[in-house]
Parts: sequence; structure tokens; C-alpha cells
Amino acid sequence: MSLFIIHSDGGARGNPGPAAIGVVLACGGEVVATISKYIGETTNNQAEYQAVIAGLEKALEMGAEQVECVLDSELVVKQLNHEYKVKNKDLASLFVKAHNISLKFKKVTFRHVRREYNKEADKLVNEALDNR
Repeated sequence: MSLFIIHSDGGARGNPGPAAIGVVLACGGEVVATISKYIGETTNNQAEYQAVIAGLEKALEMGAEQVECVLDSELVVKQLNHEYKVKNKDLASLFVKAHNISLKFKKVTFRHVRREYNKEADKLVNEALDNR
């Protein structure tokens, strides 16, 4: 079974403001894909969700059966793990999209890490913002 580790990050300069996503996908300890993309004006939390969604879609496209999503947004992780309710209507639609995609895998986990353990995804966010 193919297990993909997805490190994702989303960020906005201003809240809302210009935003981007960064995603690093690894399988078997090797980086197999990256995403660095400007996504327009949005909030930080919306960008975090969009990064998770992009990572899940890419993993699905690459044939992943199991994924571990690693991100530094505690809010998004706790919402996707059903520990927190999604009260914001703009986040609710993104939550539903992420949840529906996650159902296509045999197993999905969402894990929070401190920012310093998500540096590569963060770097891709900043590159996309700097190059927009």
C-alpha cells in the first residue's frame, strides 16, 4: 500500500490578503511532488484548507492509498479530526471538500506540527507570494 506524507501550508499577507499554498508530497522517504501556487486574496485559514485540498488531490492523482497530512494549523487539524466544529461558513465549504476527498483513500490522518517542522511547505508559500 502506498503511503504518502503530505506537508502543507497556506499563508496570507494580511488577513485577508494576498495568499498562497505550499505542499510537499513524499512517498518512501522521497519527495515525489511539490506545489507552490498563488491563490489570490483570501484568509490564512482558507489558504491552509486550500493547501490540504491541493495535497490530497495530488496524492489521489498519483495513486496514493493512504495519506498522512502534516500541517502547522492546529485549527484546521482539529476541525478535520472532528475535534472542533466548523463555525465559519467560508471554512465550512472547504472542510466539506477536504473531507469528501479524504473519503477516497483507504486511510487518512491529519497531524499538527509546530511551524519549524513544516519549513519546506512554508518556503513554497513564500516563494509563490514573492513571485506573484
